[in-house]
Amino acid sequence: MEREWLFSLIPLTIGVGFLCFGVYGLRRASAIRRTGVTTEGRIVRHEVRRSDESGTFYHPVAAWTTRDGRRCEHSSRLGRGSIGVGFGVGVPVTVRYVPENPRRFAIQGWDNTAIDQLFTVLGSVLTAGTLTALLVRLLTL
Repeated sequence: MEREWLFSLIPLTIGVGFLCFGVYGLRRASAIRRTGVTTEGRIVRHEVRRSDESGTFYHPVAAWTTRDGRRCEHSSRLGRGSIGVGFGVGVPVTVRYVPENPRRFAIQGWDNTAIDQLFTVLGSVLTAGTLTALLVRLLTL
């Protein structure tokens, strides 16, 4: 087999990376849904993150009090290009968090699994397609 097969490592690496990112996000969301506790919180500010390629992303920072009285204030892991009407500063929101680790939380209506599902599907397609191409190449030599 020639050296051309090395180029197939590029989509394979990207596919595995996408797959890992997507599965991690889906497992995290599942754990929050399964073991999480729901409480009322409030959006206190937005963290603005700028990227050279992608533009500006707004990550809402939610504040809430846990059942054992600890005050928490954390930013969402997912950012969007604009702030929705229901997520402005001072707006009450429903927060679901893991009691043992309140940093693991989700703001209902903001944090969803669509991005994680997309990365999982793309990663699966790239990984399976590249592995299939490699196997066909190996078997036809």
